[in-house]
Amino acid sequence: MSLEDIKSAGLYRRLRNQVDTGPTRAVFDGRKATVFASNDYLGLRHHPDVLEAAARALEKYGASAGASRLICGNHELYGELETKVAALKGQEAALVFPTGYMANAGALSSLAGSRDLLLMDKFNHASLYDGAKLSGAQLKRYRHADTDHLHSQLERWTAFEHRFIVTDGLFSVDGDLAPLAELSSLAADHDCTLIVDDAPGPGILGPGGQGSSAHTQAHPAIETGTFSKALGGLGGFVAGDRETIELLINKARSFMFTTGLPPATLAGVSAAIDILSAEPWRRERVQKLAAYVRGRLIEIGLEVIGGDSPIIPIIIGGEQDAFDFSEACLDAGAFIPAVRHPTVPRGRARLRLTVSAAHSDEEVETMLVVIGRIATERGLI
Repeated sequence: MSLEDIKSAGLYRRLRNQVDTGPTRAVFDGRKATVFASNDYLGLRHHPDVLEAAARALEKYGASAGASRLICGNHELYGELETKVAALKGQEAALVFPTGYMANAGALSSLAGSRDLLLMDKFNHASLYDGAKLSGAQLKRYRHADTDHLHSQLERWTAFEHRFIVTDGLFSVDGDLAPLAELSSLAADHDCTLIVDDAPGPGILGPGGQGSSAHTQAHPAIETGTFSKALGGLGGFVAGDRETIELLINKARSFMFTTGLPPATLAGVSAAIDILSAEPWRRERVQKLAAYVRGRLIEIGLEVIGGDSPIIPIIIGGEQDAFDFSEACLDAGAFIPAVRHPTVPRGRARLRLTVSAAHSDEEVETMLVVIGRIATERGLI
């Protein structure tokens, strides 16, 4: 598809000039708005403890790791963070990657090979599919969150050395949970390895913010995730048994051949994990807001999908219609981005609204009024 084709299909994307003016406020191309799009669900990226920890690390270790971790870019902050991640996820060990994308790509491309099978939810994140392609393993998709369809696939495709069930824990576009307990049982019954990408889950789901697996009482063999959402930082991780982690250190190209994360980033994430237990009100606040906003939008008459997460998709339909609705919201002071094909199926373009513990009640009420007015003007309700 050429650039002109992209524009004519209503799928053109561009980078906006954004200037943050507070935890929930920003200026987009000169337009002031409250941001209902951030992954910072707990409001931790501006937390004073996070900022102080990052500043101390910056002063002590400098601005960069200086090399890949296997050369001379490894240091004590990595060990501290990996210990906390393993404890949070209830696993033996963990390995930090520069991004969640690199964690997924590195894990799948290292753990699966040409004699193996990857059974993947149709709606899995793009990084999982890219990792699957890099692995050289056979790839079969099952219908989204459909355990019956997965079971039939497991019964059919048996002639492989290893089989892996791979799923998002909390799907970041639709905001719904995978049936992890059922997937865990299927994996055990069919001698498969369950891999869960828990990118949005840590911090907002499960006891103490442990994530989607703990929330559903599932026990995947391997979990991946990111620090760039509820933990307010940057980086990714893989958590599992020690042998798996040692294998990734020696085999994952997205770990071996890249510079480590800046020390300030590691220290900030480590402090954010400590805040999960010290300030549980943040998780309670965002869960309460999410339920309230979802309920109000349904009352207004809009099609809202997803479950009990801070990710609240509002289905608009056409790609251009979703984009225009988003722009009208921005003009009215609420930034809620449009998500369009190929991220979602054609005809299912949507506004992807997210709430944060940092949002005030007044900001939320104003946003709901804006959405209701624009939906009425456009004949959507």
